[in-house]
Amino acid sequence: MASTSTKIGHGLAKVLGIDLHYRNETGSDRVTRGESVFSVGHADQYVEHEPTAAEWIRDITPSVNDVKHYFIRLFPFLHWITRYNAQWLIGDLVAGITVGAVVVPQSLSYAKLANLSVEFGLYSSFMGVLIYWFFATSKDITIGPVAVLSTVTGNVIAKAGAKLPGVAPDIIASSLAIIAGSIVLFLGLARLGWLVEFITLAAISAFMTGSAINIAVGQVPALMGITGFSNRDSTYKVVINILKHLGRSDLNAAIGLTALTLLYLIRFTCTWLAKRYPSRQKTFFFLSTLRTSFVILLYIAISYGINKDHRKKPRIGVVKDVPRGFKHARVPHITTDIISAFASELPSTVIVLLIEHISISKSFGRINNYTIDPSQELVAIGVTNVLGPFLGAYPATGSFSRTAIKSKAGVRTPFAGVITAVVVLLAIYALPAMFWYIPNAALSAVIIHAVGDLITPPSTVFQFWRVSPLEVPIFFAGVIVTVFSTIENGIYVTISVSAALFLFRAFKARGRFLGKAKVHSVIGDHLLDNKHDTKEGGEVTESYARKEPSESEDQVREVFLPIDHHDGSNPLIQLEDPYPGIFIYRFSEGFNYPNANHYLDELVRIIFVKTRRTNPATYGKPGDRPWNDPGPRRGKEVDPTDHRPTLKAIILDFSSVNNIDLTSVQNLIDVRNQLDRYAAPDTVDWHFCNINNRWTKRALAASGFGYYTPEPEDSGIQRWKPIFSVAELGGSQSAAAAAEAKARKKSQRVASAKAGDQAGANDDIEEHGSSSEADSLDKQLTNSQAYGTSGEQRGGNAVVQGLNRPLFHLDVTAALQSALANVQRKSH
Repeated sequence: MASTSTKIGHGLAKVLGIDLHYRNETGSDRVTRGESVFSVGHADQYVEHEPTAAEWIRDITPSVNDVKHYFIRLFPFLHWITRYNAQWLIGDLVAGITVGAVVVPQSLSYAKLANLSVEFGLYSSFMGVLIYWFFATSKDITIGPVAVLSTVTGNVIAKAGAKLPGVAPDIIASSLAIIAGSIVLFLGLARLGWLVEFITLAAISAFMTGSAINIAVGQVPALMGITGFSNRDSTYKVVINILKHLGRSDLNAAIGLTALTLLYLIRFTCTWLAKRYPSRQKTFFFLSTLRTSFVILLYIAISYGINKDHRKKPRIGVVKDVPRGFKHARVPHITTDIISAFASELPSTVIVLLIEHISISKSFGRINNYTIDPSQELVAIGVTNVLGPFLGAYPATGSFSRTAIKSKAGVRTPFAGVITAVVVLLAIYALPAMFWYIPNAALSAVIIHAVGDLITPPSTVFQFWRVSPLEVPIFFAGVIVTVFSTIENGIYVTISVSAALFLFRAFKARGRFLGKAKVHSVIGDHLLDNKHDTKEGGEVTESYARKEPSESEDQVREVFLPIDHHDGSNPLIQLEDPYPGIFIYRFSEGFNYPNANHYLDELVRIIFVKTRRTNPATYGKPGDRPWNDPGPRRGKEVDPTDHRPTLKAIILDFSSVNNIDLTSVQNLIDVRNQLDRYAAPDTVDWHFCNINNRWTKRALAASGFGYYTPEPEDSGIQRWKPIFSVAELGGSQSAAAAAEAKARKKSQRVASAKAGDQAGANDDIEEHGSSSEADSLDKQLTNSQAYGTSGEQRGGNAVVQGLNRPLFHLDVTAALQSALANVQRKSH
């Protein structure tokens, strides 16, 4: 008895004129179109039910446990902190102290890139490593000031400062950090980390390379002591100005060039010694890692010797006064005027935050065999940038160089960030007096040395070309735009062009017509093991020394390959349509509104080329014919030599299709109607295979696919012959067990033959045994039919897909078998 809600729904549908019984598909209670009715008298019948909107809502509605799990996932450290042990602590101490020794000089350098005093780099480093470990899903990543983001921040400060001359640069930087961090935090809390996947590797590499070149060139004036022009112009302009003013170089050039040379020399020497003495590889690694600190300390000593008597007017450029402690700790001052001043630069800032951090954390996760949660990582950097400005921090994200050092130093958990925070805190309170003497040229050398590793080497670009030639121009376009314009424009260009390439591929996706081939499994070395044959005339020829497999062997099977061989298969293999008038078509990249027309236009075009109209006399008069199919000239008949087949069936392979939409389904309906007119008075059978989504099945069924098209009552054609795929449920009496027993007995016979025991007798046994076992196997497969004259299913078997959808098949083979069976039915 129907429920009250069902009665109300049916009544409302009747009032609105909605026909709920619009399909009358096979298995329906109302049979009005001459369908075959399946027997439902046995217990093993399977009817596939459609998904419902209520079911979809239940699936996406979080339960109480889901909500609880969501909040627990916001603090990943809860999963491992209770198991923290001494061995982990030792690894974290070593890695934390090592990174701390690197982050202090780097943060001082990067703050200069952001047009801020050097202490702001220390504040950002401290907050980044202190907060991140609460939310981290990566043990290797180190959050703090980085070269590219610092440069972007410096550009924002320069542009916003011109609009707001009375606002301090650090106020603008703090506001930028909070707004950008809030956006990223929202994306993380909404679990939208998958958005990062839209940024391609080519875009990331171009962004890194172009930015590294931009930053390195911009630091050359400070490295050489050249003044008189802006180092924030486009890269090519800075290069021109450097060449113009090269004669202005002073004593700073001696400091900067020697510092840069020393940094590369230490790294090269340590790398060579590590290869020369593998047993001391760890020692040389730490020496190489600490080279930045060694060089800064060395040049602090040199600067002290040069400037100790010239503090009022230093002989070389130095950092000068650095306040002790957190002198800029405050509640950030954010106004609408400040936000509007940098609003146009906000997208590029957010993108840089995402690109650097997610790409680095993913890479090191793969290297060290763990998986990060992108959404949770967005939460981590979002919280860091929202809270950091309260202590004076500016925008920070993951650092590639410090992450690599941390990973190689043997970090065990994210808690190593706390150790690094202690080192930075000591520097903030204990070393400001020493910071006064740090040469600006030495800091520029540190920056140039650090960003040099971000440049994509030619070998990697060549590998890009080998993998995807179309993306190499995108890479170079991003680099060129960055060099001749700005980093921000380079980001937008690479992302936009990559998206355009993706859309082009989606719109112009090409399906493939498949042909059938019979293949054999042959051991590979048999194909390579050639022997020499001698002809009667004495000529020596080569032939393959292998046994040709017989068609009765298990390794013989049928496969379906693109007829045009665009998949790289051997063009010598002759492939044709599996049967005259039956076409197998495989979609390549989904089937949705962007590419539906492109797919189906090609499908129809090829069908028209390979087939002829079923009834040439469909149009009684010449005036009844459409203008685009005018037919033969007046007085001439249809070409009697046209032996092309008529269209009978189409098989669509949905293996690459996950979802379909209204547009694609409507286009499919239009093509079905078009081809039915083309094949009239016959109808075209539409078979579907490898459908991976229940909602796709529902959409197709709602459009009249999945079950046969009824024949006219007076056509005299027999009813539809359904063919289903049947799976073994298992058990000792199943066909699978019989096949396994057959293989086991065959192995035993082969072993006996190799032992030389009754070779001749074994041949007789094998021939007799194989025949009887094959007969037994055939019997069991026959008895396991899902649909037969007896209407019964024998033990241990079940249909794979619903009996109410006979035209939805498990694979191409099943679809072809069904199409062939019903083509033969029509021909009788």
